Amino acid sequence: MASNIVYLTEAGLQKLKDELDHLRSVERPAISAAIAEARDKGDLSENAEYDAAKEAQGMLEMRIAKLEDTVANARVIDESRIDTNTVQILNRVKMKNMTTGKIVEYTLVSENEANLKEGKLAIGTPIAQALLGKKKGEEVDVKVPSGMLRLEILDISI
Repeated sequence: MASNIVYLTEAGLQKLKDELDHLRSVERPAISAAIAEARDKGDLSENAEYDAAKEAQGMLEMRIAKLEDTVANARVIDESRIDTNTVQILNRVKMKNMTTGKIVEYTLVSENEANLKEGKLAIGTPIAQALLGKKKGEEVDVKVPSGMLRLEILDISI
């Protein structure tokens, strides 16, 4: 698996470490116990519980491996050094949709921290990519699935 550097906030990295710890210390032993219990029930060739537990174990191990890779390649962003002259990761960007007049606000974050309900937009999205490097007052055109979007950057903050 190719390793890529992942930029995270301190809180985002801690959340991943907490999840990894939970998977290793709680989920992994629980699945091992379920496999042992299913194995005790006899013939494994017709044991659906055993098959399900083994599949769950495989999925868990994949998730653990992915988290371990992400944590190993994480770089914590120093939030005190974030500039607000141009849009960059961890900036909060207030923008106006020039077509609808609606004003929206998003914080640009890494893929791992993205959560639209919390107003956290992944840096890899078309909107975030179009905003990067732009200044307050600039207008950007973004190609989205529903067509073209024209946004005016009203404010850049932390």
